[in-house]
Amino acid sequence: MTTEIVRVLPDVIDAGDHPYLQDAWTPLLEEVNATELRVIEGTVPTDIDGVYLRNTQNPVFPALGRYHPFDGDGMLHMAAFRDGKVEYRNRFIATKGLSAELERGERLWAGLMEDPALSTRPGWGAHGGIKDASSTDVVVHAGQALTTYYQCGEGYRLDPQTLEQNGIPPWSPLDGISAHCKVDEESGELLFFNYSKHAPYMHYGVVDRNDRLVHYVPVPLPGPRLPHDMAFTENFAILNDFPLFWDPELLAQGKHVVRFHRDMPSRFAIIPRRGNPEDIRWFEADPTFVLHFLNAYEDGDEIVLDGYFQDEPMPRNFEGAPAGYERMMSYLDQYKMGTHLHRWRFNLVTGKTTEQRMDDRVLEFGMFNQRYASKPYRYAYSAVQVPGIFLFNGYVKHDLVTGESWQIGLPEGQFASEAPFAPRINAKDEDDGYLVSFITNENTQRSEIVLIDCKRFADGPVCRIELPHKLCSGTHSCWANGGDLRDGPLAAPR
Repeated sequence: MTTEIVRVLPDVIDAGDHPYLQDAWTPLLEEVNATELRVIEGTVPTDIDGVYLRNTQNPVFPALGRYHPFDGDGMLHMAAFRDGKVEYRNRFIATKGLSAELERGERLWAGLMEDPALSTRPGWGAHGGIKDASSTDVVVHAGQALTTYYQCGEGYRLDPQTLEQNGIPPWSPLDGISAHCKVDEESGELLFFNYSKHAPYMHYGVVDRNDRLVHYVPVPLPGPRLPHDMAFTENFAILNDFPLFWDPELLAQGKHVVRFHRDMPSRFAIIPRRGNPEDIRWFEADPTFVLHFLNAYEDGDEIVLDGYFQDEPMPRNFEGAPAGYERMMSYLDQYKMGTHLHRWRFNLVTGKTTEQRMDDRVLEFGMFNQRYASKPYRYAYSAVQVPGIFLFNGYVKHDLVTGESWQIGLPEGQFASEAPFAPRINAKDEDDGYLVSFITNENTQRSEIVLIDCKRFADGPVCRIELPHKLCSGTHSCWANGGDLRDGPLAAPR
């Protein structure tokens, strides 16, 4: 392995007893370029071509009070595959907030668990006083990687192959971009929404493949809400209004306290992809909160939507957590929230909603073959969380047609990343490709890349590739096919 160290930031954080500042969540402060990566086991396939991007949270400065892992500064990691070779590099995302804090040498903004009044400068996002760390998700659109933030940030662009920083998109709205925007790899369009504490409380937008904002409309809500994800079909976008949101009375006092209203239904907004507010159709469903959806598609008179239903969106405090972290740890534990693979069907003729639990296991962070986005699909891949802490130690492959599934786990002390599906070159079938994941190995204090052949899912990784350092865990990732990046729907405008 050939490694070039680009930058190392000083380590000034005392982890103490914080579970999300140590072990697999130890912040990484080193930026590198690495080539000729060493293959630990197996052989790198020659039929994979593209880039795997993952966003992680790595705080540079100590919190002003209680640290939440979503406060960590965004760091993008890239693994590029082509002709049986792999390259890797990582960079902090050069947000306005991080740049200001590096200049001052200290933390300037409060986090999700802290009083916004502690912030010494105006903040961003729906919360209003926190830093846009751009540390939640990443997609590839119009030749650029776009990173986003949990509670709506401006969005930051980087070159998906070099990680060169390209700043904020010129179309980024005043209310920002929510954590999860969606790229239609067939049309090259990017669909997004945002939310805020002022009327109409939500907007929906479309950016075309040439990186132009071509549609942006209000989606009026009854009050401030906390939507996190969306979905789309060939003709529609699907937004939501869940009964988990800030307590209105406390919000009027400047306090951001989340409440779950079990007596209120979940509501789904179905809007034509270039529709206006008057075109929105609302569907009611069982009360829950959904962090992440899988896919959606049209089936005759119905729209089918798959995602992860929470049995307990406002879980009880975590027993045995370090003092002050009981609430945070419960909201990061899928077992406390009871997250299950779920299907909703919305009938456009009758206006009725039907629902079905697809798996009794606690699962989340699902992925599928993006070539089947907005289309009927068969296979999904869910992550298995470690009970009690926000780490993954396995995956489940679902056959959504037969109901079969296959589960694999990692050895003790190894923790996985969200794993997107990478289609094999000249793939013939929906599951003809690989899951790609970064692995943090606490036994070796290093990280690796693994590829899992989805045709032989139960066999586990076909290869393990050494990385130059140990990654901090994080949230989301994506895959971009090399051909699509070079001369396809994900390529830069010409």
